[in-house]
Amino acid sequence: MTQITVQSRWTPRHPERIQLYSFPTPNGIKVSLALEEMALPYEAHTIHIGKGDQDSEAYRTISPNGKIPTLLDPNGPNGQPIAIMESGAILYYLAEKTSLFMPSDPIAKSEALQWLFFQVGHIGPMFGQFGHFHKFARGKCDHPYPLERYTHETRRLLGVLEERLKKHPFLLPYGYSIVDMATFPWVEGLIGFYDAAHELGFDDFPTVKHWLQCCIERPAFAVARKVAAPA
Repeated sequence: MTQITVQSRWTPRHPERIQLYSFPTPNGIKVSLALEEMALPYEAHTIHIGKGDQDSEAYRTISPNGKIPTLLDPNGPNGQPIAIMESGAILYYLAEKTSLFMPSDPIAKSEALQWLFFQVGHIGPMFGQFGHFHKFARGKCDHPYPLERYTHETRRLLGVLEERLKKHPFLLPYGYSIVDMATFPWVEGLIGFYDAAHELGFDDFPTVKHWLQCCIERPAFAVARKVAAPA
């Protein structure tokens, strides 16, 4: 019996490169962004979440939870291949691999991980739930509670970012990092894909707006937002 693998369905043309399996959502963009910023050779494969690619048996061999993105590095630790799921874990792995965009000092690294986990545990889930009820569930859920709850929580989290960014230009004192890469695609999604700047009162967060513009203007973002997009 032939063993099903992710590469049996998405065959690499350049197997010596990092293989990225993704879709241009905020979670997908942040890993593409890191690969671009770190100038790592990679090959991208579209996991079309609208068509259910993430639920295929082949994809689940490297992503048991059926979420994007995932990454295969043929030259992982000790020269061995490694598969990684979960976007935050991928960003941490790439920063460790390259010694880029994350401080090496243990105390500074702890601060970086705290803010990375803040994105993974709060920014992503809450912004995503807000976006769902704001854009997709208006005709399916006529009760005001879900949208009110997630609007309030999204504004609260934007306030956390606002206060943090008043202290220094980026989310870490040491400059642009994987924490910014993890976070700003979600903020951009609020005013872009979800078109919710007015409903969220985004003008109330001028420091966040300035930071977001600085991040968006980085050349890597123009590339990253198109990586693994459907043909």
